Amino acid sequence: MKLVSYMKDGHDQLAILVDDLLYDTDLIHPELPSGMGMFLHYWEENLAIAKLCDSAIKDGRVGKEKAVALADVQLLSPIPLPASCRDGYAFRQHVAAARRNRKVPMIPEFDAYPIFYFTNHHSIQGEGEIMCMPDHFEKLDFELEAAILICKQGRNIKAENADEYIGGLMIMNDMSARTLQMEEMLLNLGPAKGKDFSTVLGPSLVTLDELEDLEVSCKENHFGKSWNLKMTCKVNGVQVSEGNLSDMDWTFAEIIERCSYGADLHPGDVIGSGTVGTGCFLELNGTGKLNDPEYKEQWLQENDVVEMEIEGLGILRNNIVKEDSDFSILKLKKSINQNEA
Repeated sequence: MKLVSYMKDGHDQLAILVDDLLYDTDLIHPELPSGMGMFLHYWEENLAIAKLCDSAIKDGRVGKEKAVALADVQLLSPIPLPASCRDGYAFRQHVAAARRNRKVPMIPEFDAYPIFYFTNHHSIQGEGEIMCMPDHFEKLDFELEAAILICKQGRNIKAENADEYIGGLMIMNDMSARTLQMEEMLLNLGPAKGKDFSTVLGPSLVTLDELEDLEVSCKENHFGKSWNLKMTCKVNGVQVSEGNLSDMDWTFAEIIERCSYGADLHPGDVIGSGTVGTGCFLELNGTGKLNDPEYKEQWLQENDVVEMEIEGLGILRNNIVKEDSDFSILKLKKSINQNEA
């Protein structure tokens, strides 16, 4: 089943997506809520009813007169107001390539435990315009990822039980302003300002039953579900990235185990996979320059169109828009006396 949130009469409306048509949950069944927030509060009960409705739609027992065309609405993030948003670091290929490009060895701790950071859950958005300030265009980047939705409360969740806390999968674009990110991380903190302006989720939340035929074994010595889902990203129609969700070394189950240790996970929490190999310009530029010192770097520019596709999850489209402002926090940096003791 595919669940979508879209803008309707000034509020978020939850709908079931079938064949590019949206069926509002509260119109097709009186016990279903109109928004994802309330749907999450009673996830198991609502999910069972929604799956019956999904089957009825696909069997033709629900008329198309109840539907709205996907092309006619403004899509939001499937979870318009996440309780929190964490992002992992699960693809060894991406980490190893990024470190190789910086001419530093692979960090052995990557293979010891999964890690994550918190990002700004109030800047979650769906497809459409990504508003960027002048400093964001200093090495503006996309990051091709998948994300999961936590559908029930849990604490100290063991990896062998963690998949049952996953409500579904989405595409995630972890937008990144690399100059802002890198200057903060010199102080061993961040990425903060490099990430807090936009994280994109969508186009729909795909429940795990929809992906059963695409399940594969996870990497050796790891535990949890894995899926054979091709991942690509195009910028202005040109493909720049390709990978597969099955390339994750750390599974979502293992990341959940780490996240929930001594901490409560809540319905509505979102957890990203981290960037797939080749899944950002930072990595692609580094690899290009390593192989050719004359390689011309590419970063996102105003009016660029970013299209991410993950098999089974859909296509997530965004266009880059420059805010009408010349305000720069980079210009507020204090000068540093390099001769200080």
